[in-house]
Amino acid sequence: MSVLKWIEKWYQSNCGADWEHVYGVKIETLDNPGWKVSIDLADTPLKGKVFEKVDVDNGDDWIMCRAVNDIFDGAGDPFKLEEILKIFKEWAESQNL
Repeated sequence: MSVLKWIEKWYQSNCGADWEHVYGVKIETLDNPGWKVSIDLADTPLKGKVFEKVDVDNGDDWIMCRAVNDIFDGAGDPFKLEEILKIFKEWAESQNL
């Protein structure tokens, strides 16, 4: 399954009560340039789970992912959108929820 399909399924699995009305998944562009992904973990099985920060900076080749205050934040250069989503997917799957 593609990472995009997986994110769609993860999103859908957390909808139904009020989560989608208050929280969600945001994918935005950055002006440096790059991508920013924010995924609310509140009221999901991932709330409060420990995420080991990813931080790689090789000039124009960079990525940073972390989870703070029940929000997964990922950012990276213009070629890192899929990698950010993969990092989230692999972490979520590793939690055996």
